Amino acid sequence: MTTRWLTPEEQRAWRAYIAASQLLEDAIDRQLQQQAGMPHLFYSVLANLSESPDRRLRMTDLAERLKITRSRLTYAVTRLERDGLVRREACGWDKRSWFAALTDEGMAVLERTAPGHVDTVRAALFDRLTPEQVRQLEEICTGIAGGLQGDDAGPGTTAGGDVPWRRRSSCG
Repeated sequence: MTTRWLTPEEQRAWRAYIAASQLLEDAIDRQLQQQAGMPHLFYSVLANLSESPDRRLRMTDLAERLKITRSRLTYAVTRLERDGLVRREACGWDKRSWFAALTDEGMAVLERTAPGHVDTVRAALFDRLTPEQVRQLEEICTGIAGGLQGDDAGPGTTAGGDVPWRRRSSCG
């Protein structure tokens, strides 16, 4: 098999993507740590729960939304539960499943933190793009995510089975 090396243009794009994504994640994490004492993942758990019916989701569904392993989600929920921001609830119709539910205290933390988070995201990303670039960014990222999730049959797909939230672990 012959390696298809990146062209100089692809190499520059790849390195620009890596630099931008790492710097963006660092800026968001720093802001959230300073304002709320939590990393981006914990904020994302709270935000996703706040947007869900009854402010709760099955743990496996939440892991899929966040694009993380179930074990990583379990760790995050355990920490948030310890802080009183989230609670776990048994699933009445599936004894193997659990729900994560946003508490009133978790909602209050999210409401206090969201304005600063949005300001950081806007300043770090969207204020640097034209409306057309925002549309292109969404299109590009949707295409990449779809391919990695196996939503298409293009090269490099994972056939839908090797995504983080479907990997075997001891939680559910």
